[in-house]
Amino acid sequence: MDSRGWARIAARLAPAAGGLSIVLTITIGVLGPSAMVPGLPGRSWQPPYSLDLAPDGRLVVALAAAALVLGTAGLAAGLAYADRMPRARTLVVAGCAAAAVLAFLPPSGSADHLNYAAYGRMAALGHDPYATVPADLPADPVIGRVEEWRNTPSLYGPVATAVQALASHVGGDSVRLTVFVMALVNAAAFVATGLLLHRATAGDPVRQRRAALLWTANPLIVYELVAGMHLDTVAIAFVVAGLVARRGVPLGLGVAVKATVGLVALGTAWELRRSPRRLALVAGLAALTVFVAYLLAGPHALDQLLNASRSVSLATPWKLAQRALQTVFGSGAYRAWIQAGSLLLLAALAVLLLRGRPTAEREGPVVALAVAVAWLFATPYALPWYDGLGFALLALVAWPGLEAFLVARLAVLSLAYLPARQADQPADLGWLVGVVRGWVAPSLLLALTIALLWWAARSGTRVRTPPAPAAPRPSGPSPESRSPSR
Repeated sequence: MDSRGWARIAARLAPAAGGLSIVLTITIGVLGPSAMVPGLPGRSWQPPYSLDLAPDGRLVVALAAAALVLGTAGLAAGLAYADRMPRARTLVVAGCAAAAVLAFLPPSGSADHLNYAAYGRMAALGHDPYATVPADLPADPVIGRVEEWRNTPSLYGPVATAVQALASHVGGDSVRLTVFVMALVNAAAFVATGLLLHRATAGDPVRQRRAALLWTANPLIVYELVAGMHLDTVAIAFVVAGLVARRGVPLGLGVAVKATVGLVALGTAWELRRSPRRLALVAGLAALTVFVAYLLAGPHALDQLLNASRSVSLATPWKLAQRALQTVFGSGAYRAWIQAGSLLLLAALAVLLLRGRPTAEREGPVVALAVAVAWLFATPYALPWYDGLGFALLALVAWPGLEAFLVARLAVLSLAYLPARQADQPADLGWLVGVVRGWVAPSLLLALTIALLWWAARSGTRVRTPPAPAAPRPSGPSPESRSPSR
């Protein structure tokens, strides 16, 4: 089959697979509390809504796996043939409509939104969420619903806590209504980012389609950030706005939601390096915003963040290194080696990516993307929804080849975290954590990281290789000049 035949197939496959993936994601929420969807106590008339069918855990996990596989296939085909996809406006409207529907359904995939509701409730009641743990207030109707993180204070930024406290003031002692308010904020941030990316790529229909495929109509992003209702969505909205407009306050607000997105500021700083006054203004406003936010949050706002920076998550390649180092250094002594190794890997990836960066793109988004991708692949602690930052930045930059690595990485991580909660799990699905998340995913991501290093090194070599000199032209009149004119 020739390339035209494959393009025709992709033009049909990509929208169908992506759309079906999003429908399956919506179905998981519609079915109600399950192994994928934590229950939300509250009055039945309050949103979010579901059918409360209590589906079997195996069914919803299978639906999620199908959604991820179909979403990956549709996304890969769509990006390969972006010029054959539906108009960008159609893709944006479809993605925004899906986000609006999901805002009225219970979040799925993890129980993080219960943590958000608990920390907001603490702040609303006058407790310090950075010094108080949910286990300290087990009788509270909202705080007592936390599942896995009962002994962990908040590690989120002050702006995130402010949003959570606002939701708690509206929701009161109803977990359901509190979560719904946060879901509205999350959906609004997702839509705002999509519209901003659409506008930033205006003037080039193919780039606009690609931006929509990478963010607004991306089934994997919809699954992780919208259905999962992770606050990374809000942080990404702020930093993308700051990067596009080269403004310090949005960058500072993004860092005050989640500190790791501050990597994006390096792109803005590099882009403004030749304008010292503008750089000082943008950097000063960003730093001032972060300083004021954390000053108002109190002295413990950074405590848990510093502790989390030394953690190793189960699905990253560093978990394999941890197991090997533990046999040599014992429990706990491996942390310094892993931290040093991750920093070296981050630096190597960033340098290699920047050496092979596309030169026709805006410097700020390119540098921000390179550093963000290097961090995603190098950090010892990573969860699937963290990759949303990479996709949002990639939507601003035409970097052929790099998107394949991000799609593959998010697909592997998403499948590894089926589901990302411990409660209500069928006993016969324990292998998903022990085997898939513990061994298969780290091994695949290790191979993918090595492949990215090799690809980035080759890309840098191609960029540095000067073009071959043109062959000397023969002397004397050319054949065209000797031929009679018509």
